[in-house]
Amino acid sequence: MKRKGKVIFLFLSFVIFFQSANAHREPPVLVAAASDLKFALDSIILVFNHEKEITVKPIYGSSGKLYEQLSNRAPFHIFMSADVRYPELLAEKGMTASEIYLYGVGRLVVWSKKYDVKDLGMEAFQQSWVRKIAIANPDHAPYGKRAVESLAFYGLYERLAPLFVKGENISQAAQFVSTGAADLGIIALSLALSPAMKKLQKSYFLIPESSHSPLVQGAVVTSHGESSPESYAFMEFLKGEKAIGIFRYFGFSQPSI
Repeated sequence: MKRKGKVIFLFLSFVIFFQSANAHREPPVLVAAASDLKFALDSIILVFNHEKEITVKPIYGSSGKLYEQLSNRAPFHIFMSADVRYPELLAEKGMTASEIYLYGVGRLVVWSKKYDVKDLGMEAFQQSWVRKIAIANPDHAPYGKRAVESLAFYGLYERLAPLFVKGENISQAAQFVSTGAADLGIIALSLALSPAMKKLQKSYFLIPESSHSPLVQGAVVTSHGESSPESYAFMEFLKGEKAIGIFRYFGFSQPSI
């Protein structure tokens, strides 16, 4: 009985210690992130977690929708937008707590699960097999807006607009074309380079940047994250060589501005 009581005491001591440790653990750093970052940011967080005992939780969506949520004081610590203009607008409202960091420039590609479009280029949109085209919703997704700009540049927008299948964000647009719900899509290079997409189709056509305004992407600590040292620690990590290397791997170039 005495030994049994000692075991119970040790077990209860462990439970109390474990609960106490959990009670003092800092809440996760919540990152409102553009959905083109899905694979790049997940990879960066994995590397970051090997170095720091800080939990980072990304919430992916379209930059415009995330900006609306942040404007209504959604409790995100960091905002990583596919268009630097959204963090700039947040700063103009006095709702940021750091300088805006330009972490990369995104690129658009034409991608199809069924066909190799690399050599076709923009002529892919003229093919008889194209009946549905996936793009992100241009009303609030930067990649969708640039897709429209590019198609207009090539004189294709008016004819192709009735064929659009619009995703709420660029990840959903990529999902439409990767599942065959659309024959062709204009998606982010960062998603085309992901292992899941490369397994389906390695080939893509890189749309010339001259056909649309730049996709300069920016990150900022929000006013909600101002009192969170962990948020600043992760922001600093985003500026380091390890994170920059991962951004490059997924097709993001470094801004020259």
